[in-house]
Amino acid sequence: MTEPRPAIQKLRRRKELHKQKSKLYRVPFALVGGLVVLAGLALSLPGVPGPGLLLVGLGLAMLALEFDRAERLLERIIDRVEAVRDRTSAAQEIAIGLLGVAALAGYVVAIILWDVPVLPG
Repeated sequence: MTEPRPAIQKLRRRKELHKQKSKLYRVPFALVGGLVVLAGLALSLPGVPGPGLLLVGLGLAMLALEFDRAERLLERIIDRVEAVRDRTSAAQEIAIGLLGVAALAGYVVAIILWDVPVLPG
């Protein structure tokens, strides 16, 4: 059997520490984790702006500290993400980073040229 990835090992250590906390902390923590997942799912709907998938991942990470099923799902996601990352070359990572910087620069230029409001209101 292969050694789990470092991110999974870290998750398991955090879960052990989390299980030592009182129920008075763990129950609200799990409820907030569930709400974060629900908010992420709502923000993932078409036409709704926001970091939906990021919030789903964060909420799932919170729930993984409390529930074994959420932990297994998060471990599968981590394995897949890191497997893709292992197959990505340094040149591809640089290209993706430059594309992100170009997209951010384009957004800033659009804000300046077309007076796009940064915050609603």
